[in-house]
Amino acid sequence: MLQVIIAMLLFFVMMFGIGFILNMLMKTTWFPIYLFILVLLPLGIYYTWSSNLSWQDNITAYTYVDVLPAVAALIGAIVSGWAIKLLRKSGYKMYY
Repeated sequence: MLQVIIAMLLFFVMMFGIGFILNMLMKTTWFPIYLFILVLLPLGIYYTWSSNLSWQDNITAYTYVDVLPAVAALIGAIVSGWAIKLLRKSGYKMYY
């Protein structure tokens, strides 16, 4: 269980950092969330999908160890968008 908590923390921090940098460079707020949902999530499903199992068996094969770090990464992307939005409202400008 400790390893799951550490993985969740690492995925949260990693996605927050990547999202924050992308938000600064691209001047978008929610791009990291779209990137996560459209690219990273399907790639994670694709590489763990087993062709020997049915669709239902593949879906039920995921456990909380697989799902919780992905949820923590998505939360990190959301928090990075909120942080950038708050900084912009406060008057901070990144890369004039």
